[in-house]
Amino acid sequence: MTSPILKVEGLTVYQGNYLAVRDVSFELWSGTDTAIVGPNGAGKSTLVKAVLDLIPRSAGKIEIFGCPIVRLGHLRHLLGYMPQNFIFDRSFPICVSELVGLGWVIKEERGKGKRKNLFFSSLWRQDREKSAAITEALRRTDAYHLRHQAIGTLSGGQLKRVLLAYCLVSPRRLLILDEAFAGVDVQGTADFYALLNELKREEGWTVLQVSHDIDMVSRHCDRVLCLNQTVVCTGKPEIALSPQNLLATYGPGFSRYQHHHN
Repeated sequence: MTSPILKVEGLTVYQGNYLAVRDVSFELWSGTDTAIVGPNGAGKSTLVKAVLDLIPRSAGKIEIFGCPIVRLGHLRHLLGYMPQNFIFDRSFPICVSELVGLGWVIKEERGKGKRKNLFFSSLWRQDREKSAAITEALRRTDAYHLRHQAIGTLSGGQLKRVLLAYCLVSPRRLLILDEAFAGVDVQGTADFYALLNELKREEGWTVLQVSHDIDMVSRHCDRVLCLNQTVVCTGKPEIALSPQNLLATYGPGFSRYQHHHN
């Protein structure tokens, strides 16, 4: 039987003395798009960061591609991550194509003991492959026209597309998005979701995303995990996002937010 792309069992995370995530378990299967929803302070970003091994966990097991996260090693490059806030010095002199190129993984040459006169030929070939991969990634994310632009001059929506190109420039199997659409307008969010769904189908990505937009989640995601420190419910959008489950997740007074397109 095929193993899940991501398996989380009994995950508990404390932030100081505060219990941020309690006994969370779930699985992601290849080719699916799962959204984590819940109120502010529910532990959504904490959960994602713990899954990525960016913060310590107090209990629980995490496996990605069938490997414990701490022993992921060379498989880590198959994992793409877009944070909620990409914080950087906007005066830093790096252009879009250079940033996307940082996501390219050098392909290892097969065999050992190659002659030295093949070394520079290999470097030249790798450089051409990298340049072609950057161009293709930027074209597919509709960001090729930005290739020479300094990243500090990009709008929020443009930067999201460039970061998606960064994830696309080398093969990935799992893409994790933490509020990737924050700061993007309604039309930009809809366009980004359409692009993400297209790339998911073409690349075979498995997607895990944190989102506040219940309407977009119900339209575009395969599964939903409702979180409020612990898992309240999980399932297909039509089940997980029922009024009863949303009430149990968000509490009384919650109003389901929906975009209104002009």
